[in-house]
Amino acid sequence: MHLLTFAVLATSSLAWAETGEKQARQAGSGSAAWDAAYSQASTALSKLSQQDKVNIVTGVGWNKGTCVGNTPAIGSIGYPQLCLQDGPLGIRLAGSVTAFTPGIQAASTWDVELIRQRGIYLGAEAKGVGVHVLLGPVAGPLGKLPNGGRNWEGFGPDPYLTGIAMSETIEGIQSNGVQACAKHFILNEQETNRETISSVVDDRTMHELYLFPFADAVHSNVASVMCSYNKVNGTWACETDKILNGLLKKELGFKGYVMSDWNAQHTTNGAANSGMDMTMPGSDFNGKTILWGPQLNTAVNNGQVSKARLDDMAKRILASWYLLKQNSGYPATNLKANVQGNHKENVRAVARDGIVLLKNDDNILPLKKPSKLAVIGSSSVVNPAGINACADRGCNTGALGMGWGSGTAEYPYFVAPYDALKTRAQSDGTTINLLSSDSTSGVANAASGADAALVFITADSGEGYIAVEGVAGDRPNLDPWHNGNQLVQAVAQANKNTIVVVHSTGPIILETILAQPGVKAVVWAGLPSQENGNALVDVLYGLVSPSGKLPYTIAKSESDYGTAVQRGGTDQFAEGLFIDYRHFDKNGIAPRYEFGFGLSYTNFTYSSLSITSTASSGPASGDTIPGGRSDLWETVATVTAVVKNTGGVQGAEVPQMYITLPSSAPSTPPKQLRGFAKLKLAPGESKTATFNLRRRDLSYWDTGRQNWVVPSGSFGVGVGASSRDLRLNGKFDVS
Repeated sequence: MHLLTFAVLATSSLAWAETGEKQARQAGSGSAAWDAAYSQASTALSKLSQQDKVNIVTGVGWNKGTCVGNTPAIGSIGYPQLCLQDGPLGIRLAGSVTAFTPGIQAASTWDVELIRQRGIYLGAEAKGVGVHVLLGPVAGPLGKLPNGGRNWEGFGPDPYLTGIAMSETIEGIQSNGVQACAKHFILNEQETNRETISSVVDDRTMHELYLFPFADAVHSNVASVMCSYNKVNGTWACETDKILNGLLKKELGFKGYVMSDWNAQHTTNGAANSGMDMTMPGSDFNGKTILWGPQLNTAVNNGQVSKARLDDMAKRILASWYLLKQNSGYPATNLKANVQGNHKENVRAVARDGIVLLKNDDNILPLKKPSKLAVIGSSSVVNPAGINACADRGCNTGALGMGWGSGTAEYPYFVAPYDALKTRAQSDGTTINLLSSDSTSGVANAASGADAALVFITADSGEGYIAVEGVAGDRPNLDPWHNGNQLVQAVAQANKNTIVVVHSTGPIILETILAQPGVKAVVWAGLPSQENGNALVDVLYGLVSPSGKLPYTIAKSESDYGTAVQRGGTDQFAEGLFIDYRHFDKNGIAPRYEFGFGLSYTNFTYSSLSITSTASSGPASGDTIPGGRSDLWETVATVTAVVKNTGGVQGAEVPQMYITLPSSAPSTPPKQLRGFAKLKLAPGESKTATFNLRRRDLSYWDTGRQNWVVPSGSFGVGVGASSRDLRLNGKFDVS
C-alpha cells in the first residue's frame, strides 16, 4: 500500500503436532463453506440495485473514512461500511494494540504453533477494533532480492516455508471471523520503480516459486487477495487476465475477491474485465481520479463491462463477508479500543524463539552473572525522541523492532536491549557501562575491563514512499548501518569477549565482523518488535536455549546471491527457479551461514530415517478445490526421523527435510525444503519428527501439459539441522 501519512474453514484445515505432522481439524470443507456463503450472497444480491453493487466494489476515496480503506454501507441488506486496515503485524494507526513481530521473525522460529497463535491474536485484535479486512499476511515480495525493502513483512524466500506460514496465519486470523488478505499478488519483488516496473517471469518459475505460497493461502480459504503495483509480463498486475482470472480464480479455485493495492488501478474497464473485484481506496491520493463508482456504472450501462461481471464482483465480496459470519454481531469500528489482552506473550515468544545464534566461540554464551558488562551502540536504547516518534517507523534511530512503511503498527511500549539488560544486571549485581552511540571514540574506555562487551548493530529497510537516511525502500547494499563494521572493529580491539547483536530486516555481510579475533559470538536477533530487550535477555542469559533458524541465506559477498534490484523498466527474472539457497546449491557457492542454520546451547543427534511412499508418477487429475487440484493436497509419502538432545540443557531443534527430484525432471534445484518440525527436548530426550509429503511437494510444473507432474525415478530425501547439514539421507522410487 502506498500511504503518505497514515473460524477456521480450510478444505482440510490442519493443525500441526509438535512432531511436524499435520493433524486434521474438525471443520467443514472449504468448498462447502464457500457454497453456503455464495447462497447467502446470491440472496442478498437479488435485493440490490446496480448502484448498490457499484458501491460495494468501490472505495469511498482516500482519507474519507475511519480506516485506510472503506466502502459504503448498504442498509437494505444490513451491510456495514466495510473497514479495511493494515496490516501484517498489527492494526496500523490504532490507539492501543499489540505491535506483533514481523513475518520474517515468525518464520525464523520455524514454529507453526507460534505462527498460528500469532495469527489468532492478530485476528482477535482486528475484530476487537471492528476491522473487517486485515491487510495481511504477505507472500509477495517472496524475497528473491536479499536487500528488498519489504521482505521483512513476509516469511522469506522459500515458497514452502512461506506457504506454511501463510496458511497458519490466515487460518488463525479467520478463526476470529476477520477477513484476511493475501498480498501482494504478484512478482512485486522490489520497491524501486515498483509502480512502473514490469516483472517478466517464465511459467514454471511463476508456479514453483511465486504462486506456490498463494496456493496455500487459497487452500486455507483466504477471503481476499490484493493485486500489486507492478506490471506482470508487460500488463498491470491489477489488470492482467492471465494472473487474476487464469491463475488465481480458475487454476487455484479462488472464491474470494481481488482488491487493488492503494491506487494500483489504471483503467475502468481493463481492471473490471481482467478480474479485479474491488478498487481501493476508491480514488487517487489527491481524491481527483476516480476509475470506478460513476465510471463503472457508465461502463456497465454501455455494455463495456457486463452486468454479470458486476454481479460476480459484488457476490465475491459479499460471499467473503458471509463466509466469516460478519453479518451477525460484528463489533463497530473503534480504532481506539484497547485489545492487547495477553498478546505480548506471543510477541516475546516469537521474538525470543526467532533469535538465531550464528557464532558462539568458547561457549561465551549464555552469560553467567558477569561482574561487568559493556553495552555499546545507539540501537541498544530506545529512540530518544520517543518509541513512535517517526511516522510509520520511518527512521532507524534507537533500537530496531520492525522496518518502515504501511505494514507497521504503533508500539504500545518498547523494551530496548539496555532496559532489559539493566534489570537483569541489577538482580545479578552486574555493573553496566553504557555507550549509546555509534561513534568509535569512547569505545575503548567503555569496553575495556568488562567481562564481555555487547555491541549492537542494525540494517533497516521499508516501503518506498518513505526515505530513511537516503534509503527509499530497498537497501543500496548489505552493509550494517551507522558504520556498524567499524564500531564492531573498535569494540573487538578493546575487548576480547565481544558479542555482536544484529537487528536487521534481512541479510547483511558479516565478513569484516567475523574477521575480528575479539568477536566471540554473533546473535542474529532479527526484528523483535516491542519485546526486543526481554527476548534478547532470555537467550543471552540462557533462560532458553536459542532455537531460531535462518529463513534466508547469509552470503560472504553480496554478488553471491545472483540477483539485484533493477533500475530500469523491466526485471527479466533471469535467475528463474534459482534464488537464495537454490542458487547457492546449484552454483556450488559456499554461504557464510546457510538457509536453515542456527546454533543451540545443547546438541542434537539424528537417527532412524524411515520413508514410506504410495506416490505414483504423472499429472495431477483431481477436481479443482480452493488451492488447485484436490489430489495435490493428498499425502503420498511419509518421512520420519528421530532427534535426540544429547547435551546438558533443554532445547528445541528444527529438523528440516529436503527433497531432490529424479533426473527425469527438467532442470531443477538440487534440493528443496518440503518439511520441518520444531521439537522441544529435555536433556537425553528423543522425539520422532514426522514429515508428510503431499503430491504437490513431489511435483514440478510442466509447462507443456500446464499441470503439476510427479516425475518417475528416484527421489532423494535429506533430513538435518540446516540446508547444508543433512545428517540423514535416503531415497524412494516412484514408477
